[in-house]
Amino acid sequence: MAEYDLTLRMISSLDRQLVFPLLEFVSMKQVYKGEDMLKAKFELLSNTNMVDFTGELYKDIHDTDELPAEFAERRAEVIKKLDESEQKTVHIREVIENPEVAGALRQDKLQNMKLLRDNYQCTPEMVLELYNFGQLQYSCGNYGASADMLFHFSILSTDAELTLSAMWGKLASEILLGNWEVAYEDMGKLRDTIDKAHFKTPTEQLQQRSWLLHWSLFVFFNHPKGRDGIVDTFLLPQYISTIQNACPWILRYLTAAVVTNRRRRNMMQDLVKIIEQVSYTYRDPVTEFVEALYVDFDFDRAASKLEQCESVLERDFFLTGAVDDFVENARFFFAEVYCRIHKRIDMAGLAKRLNMKQEEGEKWIVKLIRDTRMDAKIDFKDNTVIMNPSYNPIYQQVIERTKALVFRSQVLNGAIDKRGSSAAKKDDQKDDQKQDQKPRNNNSNNNTKQQQKTGRRQPETAAVGGAQ
Repeated sequence: MAEYDLTLRMISSLDRQLVFPLLEFVSMKQVYKGEDMLKAKFELLSNTNMVDFTGELYKDIHDTDELPAEFAERRAEVIKKLDESEQKTVHIREVIENPEVAGALRQDKLQNMKLLRDNYQCTPEMVLELYNFGQLQYSCGNYGASADMLFHFSILSTDAELTLSAMWGKLASEILLGNWEVAYEDMGKLRDTIDKAHFKTPTEQLQQRSWLLHWSLFVFFNHPKGRDGIVDTFLLPQYISTIQNACPWILRYLTAAVVTNRRRRNMMQDLVKIIEQVSYTYRDPVTEFVEALYVDFDFDRAASKLEQCESVLERDFFLTGAVDDFVENARFFFAEVYCRIHKRIDMAGLAKRLNMKQEEGEKWIVKLIRDTRMDAKIDFKDNTVIMNPSYNPIYQQVIERTKALVFRSQVLNGAIDKRGSSAAKKDDQKDDQKQDQKPRNNNSNNNTKQQQKTGRRQPETAAVGGAQ
């Protein structure tokens, strides 16, 4: 099943520590050779400061109990860096952990920095040390301390780029700690920040969104509201575009979320459109099942792909816990489409297509008809289901198809009325201007005629009064 494993495709969009659980999982499922996986884990973590852990991996690879001297030297160097960074951040950590100071902080970061500088002698350099200390803790695998330091830094820092980096680090720390509630909130804040931020190039924003799609899988498939959240997020226009252009394999997880969430079954048509658009760049049994069922109406192919889906999902790190839900709901969608097309259904044949034993399949079909209240009856003598198709009257079909026309007509009428009122106002203003100009023109014409008759200019009223 290595053909359908997505680990290699996802590595480039994940942090090193986030890749490690995926390697552990595929090692347990024996998708790749165990020796190769040990080497991959060692190379993955060798550039981090997790010296003790990489030392254990080195022993397993080389089948030895002794480590080269460089491991001891590196361990001492990492401990020294931790001590130095801790000393540099002692003062500012004591200040920000004071409840009075925490209560005095506001949304305005510049005001917060002024408060800390004037009253507690904390400088921007000290704030930057919080970021460095948090990064060092994360590299050592101390995710709790890393989350705290990066959180404090993101509150105080006025550097937008470093603040975004700190938000990524905190999210990774919460994921690795398994704090799904906090991680869900952090992920929402990070998504809003990415959508509102002004990046240098569109490619940079596309990359940030691609990373968010990959990192969010850890949260969505572990949080109680995750299956709703993944549908709401991934079907946003900007993230649909990201999936199509940068990471089409993410479509597997969106498909699984829609199929396993019957409350969002109305999203199936949107999903089908995306699968059709992306099918030339990415396909797997999960997406092909939906394509065969809703695009081609090929039930034999859909049944074959559903059988493959079980093996694919069992070997997927994020979906291994959703196999039963996926199969159950996929059977429901399969039966629903099948029953819409066929008038008489052989229960044994349908059970076979659903990869179920005959007796189990017949019970499942009977339960489905009862739960969904289908207009159907079961002929136990012939072991068939007879569907009673119901068609909307032609008048109802016309009403449903013209519902949108009423709204569009109202919008057009409103636009026409608005334009007409604005044009009427302009005409009124022009008439007023003309009326204001008429008396002035009459006076000037009379004066001109008088001047022509007398041959001299009429004196002004004020001047005549002055002469009198």
